[in-house]
Amino acid sequence: MLDQPALERLVADQTGASACRIERLALLGGGAIQENWAVDLLLEGGSRPGRHALVLRTDAASSLAVSHGRMEEFALVQVAHRAGVTVPEPWFACADPAVIGKRFYLMARVAGEARGQRLTKDPALLAAGPALASRLGRELARLHRVRPPVAELGFLEIPDQPVALLRVAQYRAHLDALGRAEPVLEWALRRLELRAPAAVPPVLCHGDFRTGNYMVQDGQLTTILDWEFAAWADPMEDLGWMLSRPWRFANPQLEAGGIASAEDLLKGYEAEAGAPVDRARIRYWQAMAVVRWAVVALLQADRHLSGAQSSLELALTGHVVPELEAELLATVPGI
Repeated sequence: MLDQPALERLVADQTGASACRIERLALLGGGAIQENWAVDLLLEGGSRPGRHALVLRTDAASSLAVSHGRMEEFALVQVAHRAGVTVPEPWFACADPAVIGKRFYLMARVAGEARGQRLTKDPALLAAGPALASRLGRELARLHRVRPPVAELGFLEIPDQPVALLRVAQYRAHLDALGRAEPVLEWALRRLELRAPAAVPPVLCHGDFRTGNYMVQDGQLTTILDWEFAAWADPMEDLGWMLSRPWRFANPQLEAGGIASAEDLLKGYEAEAGAPVDRARIRYWQAMAVVRWAVVALLQADRHLSGAQSSLELALTGHVVPELEAELLATVPGI
């Protein structure tokens, strides 16, 4: 349990309040890499008097080394918020583990549903799907206006070669570490390596922009979540990930995250970006997204099979790989 008095003192100090009283502190579900706590508090005086509904975000026991830490994630949310992207209002971060036992940050709590299976089965949301997809495209284009250097994002490495080649090397290294042959994935990576698009000026990419990582209420976007994989990258990588099959959930025929057509998403993106999008580059990054998810699925299954973590969910994740391989065999030759 979090140290409530210590948290109250810190919030009061950060906001200049004469008093802070936490009225509710409850662990929220759904965080495998992070812990999310609902924090309802009352502030007297200072810069933010009154009642506030917040989220405290900190590391979970199972945090991944490849994801950004909470201080880095807070910086990303701040930059995205400043760029006009729909994210929760960031309050402040605390790097001192003495307060609650680990680093954390606070942000406004936003209402809405994020679970992909629910969103893609909701008739009311699907009726609003084209408009929502267009809005998501605009949000992504707004984020992609952020270019290096950005002082707060000095922890992000600026790529010195085409991002596609970096991804090929990254996924190939993961496959090599597994120590067994994966011929379809190895063939797909070689094909993607040979057809890698030319380097473009890197932009700030979300890294996991998809259904499941944004929240919707009454058919309207309320926030974009989970920035722990953000990077300077090729903007088409974000679009390709959003349009890939794994994130369509109940509606595989709707390319834009199971809620609308690809064109709905891309038209919104183009309207905000003020320039057309190269569909061929997007098809390339859709194929790379399938490879990425297949590699992740293999790594997840290996965590169970190796005995590192006994988990039926991890074991079952590996069963999606043949379906992904079939998709690569059908689509990669056309790239």
